[in-house]
Amino acid sequence: MSVDRTKLLLDTVKRLLRRDATVHLHKIVNKTHAADLAVVFQFLTLREQEALFDLLDGVDQKAMLFSELEQEIFQNLTENMPAEKIAEILEQTPTDDAADLLGKLPDERAKALLDLMAKEDSEEVEELLGYDTETAGGIMVPEFIALKEETTAREAIEALQKEYVDVEMPFYLYVVDDHGNLVGVISLRQLVVVRPETMLKSIMTTDLVSVQTDMDQEEVARIVARYNILAVPVVDENNKLVGIVTVDDVIDIIREEATEDILKMAGAGEDLIESQSLLRSTRIRLPWLMASWIGGVIAFFIIGHFENSLNKLIYLAAFIPIIMGMGGNIGTQSSTIVVRGLATGVLDIKQIWNVVLKELVTGAILGFIYGLLLGMVVHIRYDMWLLGVTVGLAVISSMTIAALVGSLVPMVFARINIDPAVATGPFVTTSIDILSVFFYFQIATLLLHI
Repeated sequence: MSVDRTKLLLDTVKRLLRRDATVHLHKIVNKTHAADLAVVFQFLTLREQEALFDLLDGVDQKAMLFSELEQEIFQNLTENMPAEKIAEILEQTPTDDAADLLGKLPDERAKALLDLMAKEDSEEVEELLGYDTETAGGIMVPEFIALKEETTAREAIEALQKEYVDVEMPFYLYVVDDHGNLVGVISLRQLVVVRPETMLKSIMTTDLVSVQTDMDQEEVARIVARYNILAVPVVDENNKLVGIVTVDDVIDIIREEATEDILKMAGAGEDLIESQSLLRSTRIRLPWLMASWIGGVIAFFIIGHFENSLNKLIYLAAFIPIIMGMGGNIGTQSSTIVVRGLATGVLDIKQIWNVVLKELVTGAILGFIYGLLLGMVVHIRYDMWLLGVTVGLAVISSMTIAALVGSLVPMVFARINIDPAVATGPFVTTSIDILSVFFYFQIATLLLHI
């Protein structure tokens, strides 16, 4: 939905709410896609959200909206809603979405809702809740099309028309043996172009891609993206087919993981600011900024240690910001490149020294270019070639060290199974600032004899 359409819909809804134009609101709400309505809900008060929600005609529409709502909005909207009404809606919600929604609620409330749901629905949801929320098992859809090897194409099509009408996204037909183990896959296109009497085992693809229930959701997303498939089957430790992860969930995973990494890199936590309270936002960012503050204090003491040098040649202070800034920029670039490469699978931690060496050389080359340019500017401005050499060498050392730190730290973190995104924010920039200032004054002390 475009920004203009969102604004138009929001303005219309708010205007009708002010006028209490229930009839017009009813028409708009029931014609608007659930995803678009969920966006509008982000800008409404709880009272307005409840008013719109009650205007939805069918349980199916309410279930679709539940699936699209942000966590905090869903929790607030259902806080005072009768449990029986929530359970009725959750029964019509896709099983994986229902599990996600219940996983956002307190355990006692989630259990109470499960008890109110139909037995078959609650069992499927409860099974999904048993998996880690960020694994293939936690995000999979337990409804899929699975038939035996001896089934003919005609029988398969009849089964699709009678038994699998409610399957959420019937992209593929999976072939299993007598024990339910996955042995092959067939696309729907393959199924309809073969002769009716053809058995599935003769047309199925046996060289298939599958994931296990405990695989991390980020790795699942990489696999779907790498092989350009619309769904990937999920199997247990015995290769029994237990569900599928569809491309719509993969898109959500990629978006969530990218957002999480960006926020971590900035030292701002893992949640978007609109989903955080003022106190929570402050509490999350406080320790990261404390790291920057401590780094600044260390840099202050380093500069204080070279106070005599500054008193003798006050020009040195003028170049501290540019030296620290150039180092910080290239350090952030290097760390971002490495974190992105690790997240997408382009880089592997086994390549650690190749990656670090490449970034180190890149930093040295860029440092030489900018160091030479800054050194020339210094010489022209102050007519002191030795000062120009000092500043130029400081830029080279700052950018080289920054590229080294920016690439090495995330790789080391990944090697020891710590999320590399956490290393790219204040940790990297603060350490680069300290090292840049230290080497700058050391070079100045040696070359300028002060």
